[in-house]
Parts: sequence; structure tokens; C-alpha cells
Amino acid sequence: MVTDPIADMLTRIRNALVAGHETVQVPASKMKIAIAEVLKEEGFVRDFEVSQDGIRKTISIDLAYGGKKESVISGLRRVSKPGLRVYVQKREIPRVYGGLGIAILSTPQGVMTGQEAWRRQVGGEVLCYVW
Repeated sequence: MVTDPIADMLTRIRNALVAGHETVQVPASKMKIAIAEVLKEEGFVRDFEVSQDGIRKTISIDLAYGGKKESVISGLRRVSKPGLRVYVQKREIPRVYGGLGIAILSTPQGVMTGQEAWRRQVGGEVLCYVW
């Protein structure tokens, strides 16, 4: 049993990038689907698809690579963990690598990037950083 499913998703993506895989399979949940949508909107992954076989749902994430098979994602870091939740107010939203990366937040208005949360003037839980 996985105690932190979001960290498991990020680790699977990180491992697939290191191994040079085109796609990665992740068990699905509403939060993971929302994170995959944000990654797609920001161009860190090409596409994702939710499929169901029986009871289980899985997310198939197509990873994005640039020229010379270099991954678009340089790094992923889980911020808020089950043992230590990290919340920020609207004026404390972090910038990742001076704006080159994104912070993914879970807000009352849904899962979004830190920049979008700043524009909407909402705070929330900092899920992860992607750069």
C-alpha cells in the first residue's frame, strides 16, 4: 500500500524519464488526473489518457522530449507530504527557479499552477514543484 500516491506518481514519471520511456502508467485518482492536466497545459507532458479495465483506472502519460531525446522535465519535487502539509497564502506563492518552473497548488478553486493561483488571488496547499 502506498502512503503518498502523489509522490508515487512523481517518482514513476521521474524513473520513466531517466529510463527514456515514451509513456508511463500511473494508478488514477481525481487529484492525479488534475495534476496530469496541469502538466499537459504547461507543456511538461505531451498528453495523457485515463483508461479503465474492470474496477481499476489508470492514467497513461505520454512524456515530452525535446531534441536529442532530452526530457522537457528537468526535475520534480514533492513539497507537501502526508506528515508535513505545506500551505501558502495568496501573497506567499513560491516561484520555482525564478519563473522557469511551476508550483502546482491545490486550491479551493481546483488544482492549478502557482502563477494562476496568484492571478486568481487564492492560496492553498503546495503539492509539488516541476522544472
